[in-house]
Amino acid sequence: MRALVCTISLVASLGCLTGASAQTITVSFPASRSEKPLDGRVLLLLSNDPKDEPRMQIDDSPRSQMMFGVTVDAWKPGEPLIVGDDAQGYPRASLKDVPPGDYTIQAVLNIYETFHRSDGKTIKLAPDRGEGQHWNLAPGNLLSKPRMVHIGPGSPAIEVSLSEVIPPIKAEPDTKYIRHLRIESKLLTKFWGRPVFLSAIVLVPEGFDAHTEAHYPLVVFHDHFVSSFNDFRETPPDPNLKPDYSERFHIPGYNRIQQEEGYKNYQSWIAPGTPRMLIVKLQHANPYYDDSYAVNSANLGPYGDALETELIPAIERQFRGIGQGWARFLYGGSTGGWESLAVQMFYPDHYNGAFVACPDPVDFHAYMTADLYKQDNMFYLPGANKHVEQPSMRDYLGHTLMSMRDNAAYEAALGDRGRSGEQFDIWQAVYSPAAEDGYPRPIFDKKTGVIDHETAEYWRLHYDLDAILQRDWATLGPKVQGKLHLYVGSDDTYFLNDAVYLMEDFLKQTGTPGHGVPYQGEVRYGPRAEHCWNGDPEKPNWYSRLHYNQMYVPQIMERIQKTAPPGADLTSWRY
Repeated sequence: MRALVCTISLVASLGCLTGASAQTITVSFPASRSEKPLDGRVLLLLSNDPKDEPRMQIDDSPRSQMMFGVTVDAWKPGEPLIVGDDAQGYPRASLKDVPPGDYTIQAVLNIYETFHRSDGKTIKLAPDRGEGQHWNLAPGNLLSKPRMVHIGPGSPAIEVSLSEVIPPIKAEPDTKYIRHLRIESKLLTKFWGRPVFLSAIVLVPEGFDAHTEAHYPLVVFHDHFVSSFNDFRETPPDPNLKPDYSERFHIPGYNRIQQEEGYKNYQSWIAPGTPRMLIVKLQHANPYYDDSYAVNSANLGPYGDALETELIPAIERQFRGIGQGWARFLYGGSTGGWESLAVQMFYPDHYNGAFVACPDPVDFHAYMTADLYKQDNMFYLPGANKHVEQPSMRDYLGHTLMSMRDNAAYEAALGDRGRSGEQFDIWQAVYSPAAEDGYPRPIFDKKTGVIDHETAEYWRLHYDLDAILQRDWATLGPKVQGKLHLYVGSDDTYFLNDAVYLMEDFLKQTGTPGHGVPYQGEVRYGPRAEHCWNGDPEKPNWYSRLHYNQMYVPQIMERIQKTAPPGADLTSWRY
């Protein structure tokens, strides 16, 4: 679905309000912020919670405040944009649905730039500006100062000025153990028609600067966009830190626990006997999301090849990686879990094992709660005389936190044409072919929920990991034998366990007559565990997730000892 675009000329001549008695809300920006017309998505925000700015209170949880989105093209400075009842809303569908009352109002312009891609498509998107595709934090985006207004019939007109600008983000400094690397990708620069950079955050081992003769195994920790290792702290915990409360894990003082465990991770990292290796987090935010999914795609370009042939070799050159497949490993959770599995499959000789936690859907028969191949609608299951609305998010007790329909509305309010920067839209951008207008071909209609089965078939052939494993096992199986380790909670917040069940059904068949070699990996489930369970049966998820850098090291070391080729360097990095 494409949200209605109210261009300035239409606003001026026809208006965007449903009735003359409706309250008028206009947004504009001064020439001091830009003398040139701007493209982008105007987000009008209303909040009845005074604890923070409205732009910090929009999310996919039941706590979300309200937003209403309008796309603008060539919006001139000083020209008022009327945000009316046809603006795409969430969680209320329209401004006319807002109850009368006092609200804090704020507006943000998520600025788009024009890209001329090498495939001949010209499109407008919000480039990442170092923040990881967060519209409310993106440097250069315009915003208004929050202020209190009254919403309701007969209330005075409201004028909102985007007088402020979000400042640049300061670069994280290098430390003794955490280093940064940034390169320009020739492959992605060619595709996007402008310079594109890839970055890495590298956790180097104790003794890295002293043992210049050593070369190290490489572990790629696939994650969302991060600026540092937040589970690694080189200084003791702050004794004056005010404890917070984790809504996700229902734990008081979780910020203190994070600092304590981060410092323990540091102490373990430098301890004698700890295997010395490189752990890296990759930064590949793009105009659609905070992460590229580490594969080649029609809409994002050759991110898979760029990471594997440009960034990883650059990391190993600068930080003395061994540079061979037997000494490289992958792990990650959620998006990073899907990436770890996909990269191990698509580049099977590059890596020696993938530790895959709570992966995004690995079989599109279980695309969260939808079967893209057999269902006709994302939003509901049809019955004889009713439609049963389907959830997209639950808590650990099974309570629905968000429906599929609401999830689609959330993204539609943030951006049309797949430009929300959120989950459904990045899956669509990675997995879909490009449509005629240059934007990703929708997998389903965000207004009606109708699934496009032709697009689903394209997904099945190119990105359904379970389907690919089954199709290619005769040749792929021997290359990934012993390398696949999957972990997921049986009560995953986003129903991701359902797709893992299906993949496990196939993996169990491997090694039987007619089904090729045995996979010789593992699949584990955490009973009653939510997102993102990572395979530790002894500790609660809220605790074990703080130890990714340590959890899989024993298995990595065992795999190295078992599979390293004759003459491999097994000593220079064991000091």
